[in-house]
Amino acid sequence: MSDNCIFCKIVAGAIPSRKVYEDEDILAFHDVNPWAPVHFLMVPKRHIPSMAQVGPEHAALLGRMLTLAPQLALQEGCRPYPEGGFRIVTNTGAEGGQEVHHLHVHVMGGPRPWARG
Repeated sequence: MSDNCIFCKIVAGAIPSRKVYEDEDILAFHDVNPWAPVHFLMVPKRHIPSMAQVGPEHAALLGRMLTLAPQLALQEGCRPYPEGGFRIVTNTGAEGGQEVHHLHVHVMGGPRPWARG
């Protein structure tokens, strides 16, 4: 846990969230500023600052997160593949657009506002 990390505070229950899923290692919750009709975050409960700090010891955790994402996307309202689908995004570092320095995966689906025109 990191005392200054908003996601660590959400994991600890100090900041409320709209939970999508929780187990001993992973918490998924709705994004407070969604970019799509379905938009939730998946975070490891253990504080890992970013993908830049991921090592071989994290392979099983990341594999579980990625294999869980399709199930949760459907549960939260994404239409099934191939007509529907979802996007998985992980921002890393300042130039990668990372704003919260706790590894997190965005899962977004539904009609895409960024695909207009």
